[in-house]
Amino acid sequence: MPLQTPESFADVLIIGAGPAGLMCANALAAAGGIEVRIIDQRPSKISVGHADGLHPRTIEVLQSYGLAERMLREGSRMYMCSFYNPSHTGGIEFTTRVPDVTVPTARFPFKIALHQGAIEDAFLDSMAQHNLKVDRPVKPLAIELSQDQEQLHSLSSYPIKVTLARLDAATDAEKLEVVHAKYVVGADGAHSWVRKAFGVTMDGDQTNYVWGVVDMVPDTDFPDIRHRAAIHSTNGSLMIIPRESEKVRLYVQLSGEDFVDPGTGRVSKSKSSPEKILEVARKTLHPFHISPLSDIEWWTIYMIGQRVASKFSVEDRVFIAGDACHTHSPKAGQGMNASMNDTHNLAWKITQVLRGWANPSILRTYESERRKYAQDLIDFDKRYAALFSGKARTSADQDGISHDEFFKAYKTASGFTSGMGIHYGPSMIVNAKHQCCAENLVVGQRMIPQIFVRAADARPMEIHDLLPADTLFKILIFLGSANEESRLAEINALANELSSPTSFLQRYSADGQPSASVFDLITIVAGNKENFNYLSIPQVFRPHWSKVLLDDTDVTGKVGGDGYKMLGISSESVTFVIVRPDGYIGMVAPVAALQDVHEYFASFLLPCHGSSSL
Repeated sequence: MPLQTPESFADVLIIGAGPAGLMCANALAAAGGIEVRIIDQRPSKISVGHADGLHPRTIEVLQSYGLAERMLREGSRMYMCSFYNPSHTGGIEFTTRVPDVTVPTARFPFKIALHQGAIEDAFLDSMAQHNLKVDRPVKPLAIELSQDQEQLHSLSSYPIKVTLARLDAATDAEKLEVVHAKYVVGADGAHSWVRKAFGVTMDGDQTNYVWGVVDMVPDTDFPDIRHRAAIHSTNGSLMIIPRESEKVRLYVQLSGEDFVDPGTGRVSKSKSSPEKILEVARKTLHPFHISPLSDIEWWTIYMIGQRVASKFSVEDRVFIAGDACHTHSPKAGQGMNASMNDTHNLAWKITQVLRGWANPSILRTYESERRKYAQDLIDFDKRYAALFSGKARTSADQDGISHDEFFKAYKTASGFTSGMGIHYGPSMIVNAKHQCCAENLVVGQRMIPQIFVRAADARPMEIHDLLPADTLFKILIFLGSANEESRLAEINALANELSSPTSFLQRYSADGQPSASVFDLITIVAGNKENFNYLSIPQVFRPHWSKVLLDDTDVTGKVGGDGYKMLGISSESVTFVIVRPDGYIGMVAPVAALQDVHEYFASFLLPCHGSSSL
């Protein structure tokens, strides 16, 4: 009698437990009520090497999940970037030193260097609190997506069938399993099995730039070893990344013909070694010396490829994320950051659809937003990698790349490389019609940080800390000044309108539960802590005592204040700022355009969450 292959069911099956997969799994597990499965074919997680940089926006995202403190504690912070260029006497010389993050709205004005394994540990520990762990070593063998339109459009169906193999199975009877899933997320790397299974192509080019990477504790007289350093020499280029626990990472430009297999055209690790990479690094760093104080912790070589997948989803049921859908050079440190932000963008959308809160059409915005970003990233990376890998200009050779040329590109790209400049275009969840009513906020970009004072207890509060990644839309209502009689009449009229059954706050209640299950409402008043009584505003604006803030300084007079001015919002009327669950601004609107706010939510939310059909 043939053995029966065991079968199981999952709302979301995640294939791959790198940064993109773990971000997705943690977000879904934290949301609650979702059956999540995450598999990886590696027998254990990575412990050293691989990606190692967190940019300011990614730190903000991690903060929204309660994970940033650990990274801040364990990682090495990079506040400055040093530049070295060819000297007139041979070797290199110091040129300049500048802040590594130049975006004025950065909450964290630095980058964090910490190896990928430690970053993954933070996700794994968080997932464990939600009773989720990575199932390993498990490999996908086959995947089938139903072509039945009724199944594809039914929220109760499991239209994806995935056959898995447990690689450490003791017997054949224990080896195979079939998982029926509502959604699959392929976060399985640059050679993605999921991507290939659906014939999704990677479009782009392979460069001829070859780089070596070495992680070590250095013995050196190079004065900027604890700064990020960009070095151009007549021997090639080098980047230094200060790391945790006294370590540094060296990115060393190598000569392609010495490290590429002529038969395959690919880099061959057998043709290299950490000693060979360090030999090149020493020539590039001359007249400074560098050598490892102990054994090399990790090393690799790679050839830069710049490619984007032709699509990021199949039938809005199967999605690919991270290196599975975009690859680029690590020079600007975008790989892990872009990967985690892919699934940060996706997880809340899947959650709202599974809960019956949102129409599945919202899932299309994953590809439109993240693929556009990936294409922009590749375009940037082509220019940046060419500048970094290009021949340095010297007094004897004026054809090379000058410091001014490279430095200009570095400064221009700061908003992009920091993650602060990510801008999602118009869609059902990005509506910039009333952009002018909040001049210093950009609809489609992330909410900028600002400290307000909590009205009930005068505690200073960073607005970012009130925007957790908890799947809820945050409705920031800037009431303006509430002192004048004319303003109070306007505020009371708005309160009545928001309390009516047709208001978006009431229309999208979760199975009769309070509207807070879909929206988190925060009221910000242009008042002062000495005489404002937060109970004086209507109940709808204060769903909890902690949800009323004042645009005022704290008791020291040093923190907070001028928030309306900083955000470009008038204190003479009411303004709505709608922040998506991922921290990006979906819409701003004046009170006179409240109907547009209703229509914004009506375009993708489902009334009363009563729908069982996609």
